[in-house]
Amino acid sequence: MVIWLRLFLQEPDGAFIKSSQKGNGMFKMPFRRQPHKQQEKIRLPNLKAKDVYLRFPMIDDYKEWAAVRTESRPFLEPWEPLWPEDAHTLTRYKNHLERYIEGRKNGQFFVFFVFLNGNNNLIGGISLGNIRRGVVQSGEIGYWCGEKYSGHGFMHESLELMVDFAFQQLKLHRLQAATIPTNIRSISLLEKCGFVREGLMRSYVKIHGEWQDHYLYSLLETERTTKSI
Repeated sequence: MVIWLRLFLQEPDGAFIKSSQKGNGMFKMPFRRQPHKQQEKIRLPNLKAKDVYLRFPMIDDYKEWAAVRTESRPFLEPWEPLWPEDAHTLTRYKNHLERYIEGRKNGQFFVFFVFLNGNNNLIGGISLGNIRRGVVQSGEIGYWCGEKYSGHGFMHESLELMVDFAFQQLKLHRLQAATIPTNIRSISLLEKCGFVREGLMRSYVKIHGEWQDHYLYSLLETERTTKSI
């Protein structure tokens, strides 16, 4: 997977709502520190595609999230920072949720869980972080997927939804993602969604205990074409 924005293992996904319902719905989010006229509130679009939908994580998602991550550990570990011993405890999860709520309120990062339409199974996550405003207007995308759900096009749909959210709703100009050169699935996904490889970043992030080079990919709002998902 692409780097999980160095957020996932340290600070998981926000719980803006505490309902037990798994619908994706519409949410209002106050933004601070935005130099845009849309400062008052931003309304999330319906983040739903043919097979998946995205929504903010909730406390009720904990068991399913922990199960998917634990079952997929051998599949995920080669592409992520070392997992702390308490990586999937309820206490850490709750702490993550609080930090993600604050991140959303500040307009600094947005983390979503990915669910299948129909059975509402949690299959992975996708995030937009390191958001910079002013003269930059950029953000960094990360994602992960449970092993048994990989290879079915679910993350392609998820990434398309996130790109549209970033460009259409947040009005960003540039998106980027970093991935290990041996992560063929991640490279294929990014290129399929129109991301362009800019170069190699040496010893960029410590992954699985070792400093790893990463390819840097980017996508500009002006390069975005209408996608059918």
